[in-house]
Amino acid sequence: MAGSATPATQALSKAKVAFQVHSYEHDPGSASYGTEAVDALAGRLGLQPGQIFKTLVVKTSDSRLAVAVLPVPEKLSLKAVAAALGAGKAVMAEAADAQRSTGYVLGGISPLGQRKPLPTVVDASATGWDRMLCSAGRRGLEIDLDPADLVRLTGAVLAPIAAG
Repeated sequence: MAGSATPATQALSKAKVAFQVHSYEHDPGSASYGTEAVDALAGRLGLQPGQIFKTLVVKTSDSRLAVAVLPVPEKLSLKAVAAALGAGKAVMAEAADAQRSTGYVLGGISPLGQRKPLPTVVDASATGWDRMLCSAGRRGLEIDLDPADLVRLTGAVLAPIAAG
């Protein structure tokens, strides 16, 4: 797909991982990037909303940044992600810190191809799907891949990080 090369897609190509890129028209006025992706792609691709994942950057109590990857419809449990990272506590990272560290803009932060790879936790629900979508590194662009490949390439920990 023309114009779909991002550090995330380049990382997947370099690792020889099978993936597809799906695009949709990003609305600059959108209040929720994840919901926008679900609304644009779930029906079109025959996916459940829980197969489309968002990437959130957190800051742990020892000032480390990390990535949490969870289904768009779910809320992040900061307590669960802190536990998965072996930290006492976690809070959402400041937008500027997340963008500077990953090299991506909000709404386009991918768990792959980050400027400075961050420790990653993927919600355990990902393993229940044969394919999942996550950001390809640009608003309006999603990567469709096997969850096992995402976990392997990011060195992620699998844990139940969605708030019940």
